[in-house]
Amino acid sequence: MLFETITSAGIAHNSYIVGSGGNAAVIDPRRDCEIYLEIADRADLSISHIFETHRNEDYVIGSQELSARCGAEIYRGARMPFLYGNPVKDGNKFTLGSLELSVLETPGHTEESISLVVRDRDVSPEPYMVFCGDTLFCGDIARTDFFGTLRKGEMAAKIFDSITTKILPLGDGVIVCPAHGAGSICGGDIADHPLTTVGYEKKTNRLLLAGKEMFIRQRIEESPYIPPYFIQMEQYNRDGAPILGHIPHLKPLGIMDVNNLKRSGAQIVDIRSPTGFAAGNITGSLSIWRDGIPAFAGWFLDYQRPVVLVDDFNTGLYSVLRHFIRLGYDNITGYLAGGFPAWFKGAQEIATIGACSVQQLKERLETETPCILDVRDIKNYNSVGHIRGAHHIYVGELPAHLSEIPKNEPIFVYCDAGYKGSLAASYLTMNHYHNVTNVLGGMQAWKRAGFRIEKSI
Repeated sequence: MLFETITSAGIAHNSYIVGSGGNAAVIDPRRDCEIYLEIADRADLSISHIFETHRNEDYVIGSQELSARCGAEIYRGARMPFLYGNPVKDGNKFTLGSLELSVLETPGHTEESISLVVRDRDVSPEPYMVFCGDTLFCGDIARTDFFGTLRKGEMAAKIFDSITTKILPLGDGVIVCPAHGAGSICGGDIADHPLTTVGYEKKTNRLLLAGKEMFIRQRIEESPYIPPYFIQMEQYNRDGAPILGHIPHLKPLGIMDVNNLKRSGAQIVDIRSPTGFAAGNITGSLSIWRDGIPAFAGWFLDYQRPVVLVDDFNTGLYSVLRHFIRLGYDNITGYLAGGFPAWFKGAQEIATIGACSVQQLKERLETETPCILDVRDIKNYNSVGHIRGAHHIYVGELPAHLSEIPKNEPIFVYCDAGYKGSLAASYLTMNHYHNVTNVLGGMQAWKRAGFRIEKSI
């Protein structure tokens, strides 16, 4: 029996390949799908089945991309009218050598969510593992807010019933294979475990232990962040995304090329560190450090205008490109050849953004009352506390709340460590805020320095 987990960093996405008897199935593949073909080839297996556990919201599913390369059939839940793939329902079964995969309909996260129960008939008729998509996570239960405020309670009840009547009865020893791990936006507090079991979740999952009524009440009160790019993902994953055929080539762009693209409205994304960006950057560029692209590109970038990448030494750019491709950004035109050093060596205009230490901020606060902007998520704002007088706007929601930020006074932006602060500062500068400073080290440095922290009552 073949079984492998493929984890995609940044979006904390887990996909799986399982096989036996010459054939293999891939569950929830990512768009850059070469890895599944490579794994299957090493095991002398042919990928014959592709399953989607649900319509994903946070990345482009790679089912059609993979199917175009290997000819495998695609299977999806029947409770949504997709424009591709074959609908499956409760009880449908598929055979891969000694393995039997049976479908469970497990709605709640989405209406058409399914789980796949694996049995190895050569060993036992008992369930061995279950691929449960975004239904049950390690230590968490998937979000249930995608159908609007009025349906929060309904969907919470559905997912709780799906887990307790479909997944938990499979048996305590059954291995649970979720579609996301710690850090995914599809959960609230997923444990940092690669896999779990039914029995372990029954004993330790705080949301299951709370009971159905309490779980529903909690879900009705929750308001998780919904990035705007989810709309594009939902469309792609319902109707089908463009098929790439291969990872696109990243084109090196000269200074003249970048200037021409900039004048035509291109999106300049600077993937360097906050300190490098603060010291010098291309006017109008957006600061998103390379590891922050999966989480934050979808909040700020559109899918129409071309994207130009700016780095220092242009190393590892194809791993960065993969982050964009997984989010459906096929509009990456290229990168600044020679990196940012080529820009200043070419005598081009350079912008800077203010940066300061927490000590410098504290000194300013002793004699001044500037605008202090906290751009962390609300969970950290409430649990860790904040700097006295800080105004809270989550960094991803800045575009919708610019009117709350004054333009006629200094603005000091802080986050957890300075990276989201750099993103926020760059976005404010793009929108004609001219006195913006990123607090390097953010709340981590503020706490370590022993400075006063306040908490909301």
